[in-house]
Amino acid sequence: MLQPVPPLAITAFTVTSALGPGLDAHRSALNAMRSGLRRNDFSSQPLDCWIGRVDRIERTPLPETLSSWECRNNRLAWLGLSQDDFLQAVEAARTRYGPGRIALVLGTSTASVNATEEAYRRLDADGHIPPDLRRAQIHSPHSLSAFVADALGLNGPALTVSTACSSSAKVFAHAERMIRLGLVDAAVVGGVDSLCDSTLFGFNALELLSVEPCRPFDRARRGISIGEAAGFAMLERIECAAGAPRLLGYGESSDAHHMSAPHPQGLGAELAMRDALARAGLVHADVDYIHLHGTASLKNDEVEAQLIVRSFPVTTRVSSTKALTGHTLGAAGIVGAAIALLAIVDGRVPGNAGCNEPDTSCGPQWAWRTERQRVGVALSNAFGFGGNNSCLAFGSAEHTA
Repeated sequence: MLQPVPPLAITAFTVTSALGPGLDAHRSALNAMRSGLRRNDFSSQPLDCWIGRVDRIERTPLPETLSSWECRNNRLAWLGLSQDDFLQAVEAARTRYGPGRIALVLGTSTASVNATEEAYRRLDADGHIPPDLRRAQIHSPHSLSAFVADALGLNGPALTVSTACSSSAKVFAHAERMIRLGLVDAAVVGGVDSLCDSTLFGFNALELLSVEPCRPFDRARRGISIGEAAGFAMLERIECAAGAPRLLGYGESSDAHHMSAPHPQGLGAELAMRDALARAGLVHADVDYIHLHGTASLKNDEVEAQLIVRSFPVTTRVSSTKALTGHTLGAAGIVGAAIALLAIVDGRVPGNAGCNEPDTSCGPQWAWRTERQRVGVALSNAFGFGGNNSCLAFGSAEHTA
C-alpha cells in the first residue's frame, strides 16, 4: 500500500504552445476554446495534416552568451523560460538555495533532432556536416537539459527524461523524490518538444495523423495533430509559499502491452491514476477535474474514456485540450500540468474542444464547453508509447490545509 507523500509547492509555472507565449495567452484561448492548429506549413516535404506551430520561435534568437546552443528546440525552450517571470523565480531560488541545490529535470522525446535533420540534409559533397551545425552539444538527447542548465546558471543534478509522451509528466516524480530524500532543496521541471520531420513523417507512417484538425473523443475522430510546446515549473517545500498550488502526488506505470497501442482495458493507465491518488491521500470522489491525455487517436480515446466512466463519479469533470494545442509529445505532460494548474488557480474547467458528436464511450463527466467551477483537486494524464503511463495530482493550497 502506497503511503501519501508530503506535498510540494509549485511556486512558479509557465507554458508556451501554439496558443501563444505564457499563461495569459492560454487562459484566453482556453476560455474561448480557440484553437492554435493550422495546416502543416513546416515539414521539409509536403504532408497533408494539421499542426500546432509556435510562430515566435523564428523571431526569438538566443542571447549572444547562449548562441552555441542555437537550434529550434532550444529557441523554444528560451521562449518558454522568458514568460511569466519564470527566469526571475529561478534567480530568486538560486539566491536562496545556491545553484548546486536546485535539480533540473526535463522531459523531451526529440530534443534537438530538428538540427540534426538539417545537418544531414545539408551535407557537402564530401559528406561533411556544414560548419554552422558542427556543434556536438546540440546533436544529443541531453541537449535540452544542458542548455537550460547553462541558461539558468544551475549546476545541481540535471536529468533528461525521454519516455515518449509521458516524459514531462514523469519529471515531477523524479523531482519529488530528490527533494524528499534531501538531495536538493528545489527543482525546476518541465519539457520541450519542437516540430521536426522525424515525428511528422513517423506518425504519418503509423497512420496516426489526421488530415483535419484533431477531434478528441469525437465519434468520427481521424487521428492526432502534432504540436510543439515548452513548459516549466518550480517545485519547493510548501513552507516556502503558503498560497501556491501543490503537487500532491503522482503515479507511474509501464504495462508494456504494445509498442504504440494502449492496453485494451487501460490497466497501466488505471494503475498510474490509482497510485497518484494513493500518494496524494485521495479517493476518486475527491477529484474535481481531470485533464485527459485525449489525443484523438481511435484506441487511446476509447480506452481512456472507458477508464474514466468506470472509475470516477459524475461530479468529476474531464476534458482534453489537444484540439487547441495539438499533441505536443514529450512536452504533453507539462502542458497538461499547466492547464490543470490553471483550472485550480482560475476556478475554470476547460471545455473538450473539437468534438461535434461525442463517442458513445464518453459519460456525463465530460465538460464539452468551458465551465466555471471551483477546482480543489485536479489530475493530469500523460500516456506514452510502450505503455509508459503517468498521472499527476495537483491541489489548491486551501485543499491541502
